[in-house]
Amino acid sequence: MKKLKKYSDIRERLKIEVDKKTDNGLAQLTHYFQNHTNGVSQYYKNDAKEYLTGLHEKLNITKEPDFQYYLPIKWDIPFPPPKNPEFKFIDLFAGIGGIRLAYQNLGGKCVFTSEWDSYSKKTYEANFGEVPFGDITQIDETKIPDHDILLGGFPCQPFSIAGVSKKNALGKKHGFLDETQGTLFFDIARIIKHKRPKTFMLENVKNLISHDKGNTFKVIQSTLKELNYTIYFKVLDGKYFVPQHRERIIIVGFDNEYFKGKETFKFPEMGEVKFAIKDILLTEVDAKYTLSDKLWNYLQEYAKKHKAKGNGFGFGLTDLNGISRTMSARYYKDGAEILIPQEGKNPRRLMPRECARLQGFPDSFVIPVSDNQAYKQFGNSVVSPLMEAVGKNIVEEILKINGEHIKQSYTIGTEF
Repeated sequence: MKKLKKYSDIRERLKIEVDKKTDNGLAQLTHYFQNHTNGVSQYYKNDAKEYLTGLHEKLNITKEPDFQYYLPIKWDIPFPPPKNPEFKFIDLFAGIGGIRLAYQNLGGKCVFTSEWDSYSKKTYEANFGEVPFGDITQIDETKIPDHDILLGGFPCQPFSIAGVSKKNALGKKHGFLDETQGTLFFDIARIIKHKRPKTFMLENVKNLISHDKGNTFKVIQSTLKELNYTIYFKVLDGKYFVPQHRERIIIVGFDNEYFKGKETFKFPEMGEVKFAIKDILLTEVDAKYTLSDKLWNYLQEYAKKHKAKGNGFGFGLTDLNGISRTMSARYYKDGAEILIPQEGKNPRRLMPRECARLQGFPDSFVIPVSDNQAYKQFGNSVVSPLMEAVGKNIVEEILKINGEHIKQSYTIGTEF
């Protein structure tokens, strides 16, 4: 058996560092490293080889740019790929990997991931050893490997009916897929149409249902049904898994060609709220997280002004025995929505590690970015244990229909 090479050593040797200049070459290389023996390597091998050759030239590495010098790999990262996965999934609009973490915990192998933000990519690579591809709108669906589950938390955007009206005027037929062009949901729909995953799970803000007077959600449902999927959706609150009130709509779809209506999927039942914000707080806190007198006075005056007008805007001084408000990506600005009271001094904002805990990330999750970027990333992320609870029921449906077939036909070897 060949000796395993540590990913940390390969990362150092090839100077794998994610920044704003990072292109898809690094994504091709790391995706090949993670998928070189599992049946999807052909999607990455040629481009990965070309990129590796370029790196050797750039870094003056005298050895031939041959994969045999790098494979197989010992994944000394917080969340290595499973050795014997039960299913394959792709991670779209991946952020920092909250949904990937959930499905990896369930025994899945991620075979493709996409995220446009370079700072989020940096955090993703530090934890999973894989650099996401960039802008999904620029990626051809034929370049994406086959997978069992498509996952994505896509941005909420209105759909224009201009294109539909024009087609109607010309007497041409149109599908709901036409209505979604120019939005990021269209990219999810085109990938589903081409790759036909057995199931998908999409996550979005609760307001998606009422967005654009309900038209947005109507078009989404109609498009997915037109693609011949049975749709289930429900608004779920993360407060049953972490001490945070965080409502999100989860949309789950099952391919009618594969399941033939035999799935018995149900969203997980929620128990009692048993978490408190005090459970996630660190004992040692740097003074820099305490609000300055100027900021604290401003927030109090701002709240008074809006209260006088009958508005509900204002800071959220958290009850330590209760749960917090929803953490948002704007938390880095002043921390106003979740402030922690402190005896004898101004309240403080959460530390990045506490934000990670508030979303259900384990303490082994690496935070390699600045506080401001970390606040944005966790504010944009998901309650990972909630995603895992939903995912458990989805995976059970796949394994129930498919038996042990996936497990037998899809295993990752350790030999090159």
